[in-house]
Amino acid sequence: MKLSIVDYKSGNISSVINSFKEVAKDKVNIEVTSDIKKIGSSDKVVLPGQGSFKSCIEALNNITGLVDELNEFVINKKKPLLGICVGLQMFADVGYEETETKGLGWISGKVSKIDNQNGKYKLPHIGWNEINIVKDSKIFKSIENNSHMYFVHSYEFIPSDNKVISATIDYSTKIVCSVEKENIFGTQFHPEKSDKTGLKLVNNFINL
Repeated sequence: MKLSIVDYKSGNISSVINSFKEVAKDKVNIEVTSDIKKIGSSDKVVLPGQGSFKSCIEALNNITGLVDELNEFVINKKKPLLGICVGLQMFADVGYEETETKGLGWISGKVSKIDNQNGKYKLPHIGWNEINIVKDSKIFKSIENNSHMYFVHSYEFIPSDNKVISATIDYSTKIVCSVEKENIFGTQFHPEKSDKTGLKLVNNFINL
C-alpha cells in the first residue's frame, strides 16, 4: 500500500511523518511529496496543516495542479484522505482567519474564531482535552470515549450538516474536533502529538 503525506511547505510536519513511519513500520510505502502524479497514484493521502487557513490554502494553490489532483482523489476516486488541524479546516467552503478565504468545499461549512467568551477562555486553545466520540467512526476503532488528544488552535470548523461530526470537545462551547464523510476524515487535534491514543488513530487510518 502507498500512502502520501502532502508536503506543501505549511510549517513543520516532521512529527506527522515520524508518527506514520513509526506505526507503518515496513508494511506501507510512505512518501512525503507535493508531486501530483505520486499523490494521484497513492492509496491514501494525509493532508497536514499548520499556520493560518489563508496561508495553507494559498500554499496549496501555489503548487500547480495540486488542488485539482486532491479533488480528483477525494471526490471522483473516493480514496481515503485524512486532514489534520488546518488540514481538516480546509475541507470547509470558507474560512475567516485573517480574511475571508475560499476553502476546498469537500464538507460544507465554515471556519470561524472560537468564541472565547470575552477572554474567559484562552486562545489559542493549547494542550490536552477530552474528546467526546459522537458517532461510530472507523478511525476511532478501539479508542475509548473521553480519551485525551492534543490541540493547538484558535479557529473551529462548523459544518453545515451535523451528521459528519464524529467527535467534539468542550471548550467555551461544543467544538467539532473530528469529522467523517464517506472517504474523508479529519481531526482538529494532532494525533501525531497525542501519545499512544493518537498513534492508534494513525494505525486505524492506515488499516482502513
